[in-house]
Amino acid sequence: MPHQLNNDASFSSKQELLDLQDGPLGPSASASSLVDSHGDAPMGSIPDSPARDTLIRTVKKEMEPVGVKFVPSEEENPCGWGALTPRFIQTFNTPRWVLFFLCVASFLQGMIINGFINTVITSIERRFDLRSYQAGLIASSYDIAACVCLTFVSYFGGTGHKPRWLGWGVLILALGSLVFALPHFTTPPYQVRVPEHTGLCSSNHTDACRNSEGSGLSAYRFVFMLGQFLHGVGATPLYTLGVTYLDENVKSSYAPVYIGIFYTAAILGPAAGYLLGGIFLNMYTEIGQTTELTPENPLWVGAWWVGFLAGGAAALVIALPILGYPRQLPGSQRYVAMRVSEAHQLKDGSQVTASDPQFGRTVKDMPRSVLLLLKNPTFIFLCLAGATEATLIAGMSTFGPKFLESQFSLSASEAATWFGYMVVPAGGGSTFLGGYIVKKLNLRCRGIIRFCMLCALLSLLAIFTFLSHCPNVSMAGVTTPYRTSGRVSSPFNSSVVDGNLTVGCNAGCNCVEEFYNPVCGADGVMYYTPCHAGCTTVNRSHSYGHRQVFTGCTCVVGNVSWGEEGLAVAGKCSSSCNRMPTFLTFLFIIISFTFLSSIPALTATLRCVPDSQRSFALGIQWIVVRTLGGIPGPIAFGSVIDISCLLWQKHCEDHGSCYVYQNSAMSKYTLIAGILYKVLGTVFFLLASVLYRPPPESPQSSCESTDQGAGDAVSGDLPIKDLPPEIIANVHARL
Repeated sequence: MPHQLNNDASFSSKQELLDLQDGPLGPSASASSLVDSHGDAPMGSIPDSPARDTLIRTVKKEMEPVGVKFVPSEEENPCGWGALTPRFIQTFNTPRWVLFFLCVASFLQGMIINGFINTVITSIERRFDLRSYQAGLIASSYDIAACVCLTFVSYFGGTGHKPRWLGWGVLILALGSLVFALPHFTTPPYQVRVPEHTGLCSSNHTDACRNSEGSGLSAYRFVFMLGQFLHGVGATPLYTLGVTYLDENVKSSYAPVYIGIFYTAAILGPAAGYLLGGIFLNMYTEIGQTTELTPENPLWVGAWWVGFLAGGAAALVIALPILGYPRQLPGSQRYVAMRVSEAHQLKDGSQVTASDPQFGRTVKDMPRSVLLLLKNPTFIFLCLAGATEATLIAGMSTFGPKFLESQFSLSASEAATWFGYMVVPAGGGSTFLGGYIVKKLNLRCRGIIRFCMLCALLSLLAIFTFLSHCPNVSMAGVTTPYRTSGRVSSPFNSSVVDGNLTVGCNAGCNCVEEFYNPVCGADGVMYYTPCHAGCTTVNRSHSYGHRQVFTGCTCVVGNVSWGEEGLAVAGKCSSSCNRMPTFLTFLFIIISFTFLSSIPALTATLRCVPDSQRSFALGIQWIVVRTLGGIPGPIAFGSVIDISCLLWQKHCEDHGSCYVYQNSAMSKYTLIAGILYKVLGTVFFLLASVLYRPPPESPQSSCESTDQGAGDAVSGDLPIKDLPPEIIANVHARL
């Protein structure tokens, strides 16, 4: 007969618990005789007295033969660093303070990895002459590192001292941020030298590549990859051991809320990264130097490196308190014994292997641990569903700002700010709401998976917003042909032309293509440089909204919208597309339902595996998610965006970053990828739900709780979960 906890048992600050270290507690004659010898009076009713102390000592003596010893929870679980355990810091030795410090760590990780990096990726491409697929490889280095470390960290960290693993991980994360900012300090100052005669129509231009030794800055991508690799190593414990540490130290009914708050902080981090990154990008990268460039100029590079220095310094500070937490928080042992198992039941019943207290403590058990997880179809399909979601999240978070920048003719800082406005309420709010819904509705494992499937289906419907797109701004020689002075062509369309930037109106200007400095003509057409517009002079007595005005532009002819023929102003032409509010509304819906299922899916993963495999299961899941989603996502989306490029940067016969994208192609490829992965995600959630087999004793009614006693309204006794490696039983429990 399984041992039951007394629902009326109370736990005081001076409670003493029985720690069964050598094996599960079985019925024993000594235990039975002990209870019988004290009659029918419940042990919990005996007041503090010498008789009570004698009884407790008798319990200890009687239970010693079966490997039981007393563990004073508060005395052996202090908060501190080694022998330094001041009494005043014990106030922080609670689940709520653990949650606070882990939230700060996840906030910083999200702000640095998914915020700053995605915000500054365009500026890094421009500063270091990188292509989009190279930028995607930099982003994927984070997931590559995580895949390398996840098995080791989740397996040994799961049975080790989790806070120490977490603290050292945050320290490595801080080091990665400092390394990522290093290229700014080791490269020559960023200076755009575009002499006036080079930007205007002239017959004496020199070859920009003559005597050029090349910048060689693209090699710095390996430094960025190293920084990202350290980021991946440092963040590995955070979302595996951090989640299980929270789950082990609170009641299972509250675990989704705690984990939801934890992941909400991780979502708010990228949002803050987008917003702060937009502010930093409005600052010139060489702080203290003046420049004639403006943030609207395509050659502008903002202070991309500031966020990484600030984030790295903050991570160094937050790692210290995390390192001071004990292996288990005081009083957490009772929650382990209160839970009811919902682990998937294998046909051969081999899941009982995981209930062995010694299982998973050595390397030789790792193959069996992996095999048990691979035989769990619910776990496998939850991993695959997570991979499909991760592909879209990784791809869109990396190149989402660039998509907005191209579609709506925004600057890099404006695009990052708008994307941040979407992520804050949609991502952060939905992440917390998902955990709250699981708690409020008391959903069981199968119900949680069905909820995730519904979220994936709704976001699939919203993704059809990519069917609409904004037409490209007319650019002479790229998206529309040049006008000639002899005639006015038919209305321009967005079809791709031959890409020849040199025609009759600027043939004698000897324009070079190494310097991209677009101007907007009075005819509403954008030109590669003032030289390609045929402009001969700069009107220094007039300006157009603080933008330079060029005159004598021989290519700017025909129907002019303002001023007279031959005028152009510095910068891109503004887009007349008014679809941005509609697009952002549907993007909000997509982000909301995508993140609404994140915490429920994580909760389902934790519930469908045995307790002893939770950390390892999360590690394996993250490997699958990153290998199939996080790593190929940015690379695939970067390649898709490169395919959509119409105008490449040219530097002495080499291609650099892309200047102009074809909006229709970018929308089409994004739509195809979105439909594909959302359909796969919905199917995987469906299969996970259908193939799930709950244990016979698992509560199936949504009104039942997975916790026993301690304030939950549960009628009757519920069976206790399979005994984890260290089983704690209250002295008040009835045998």
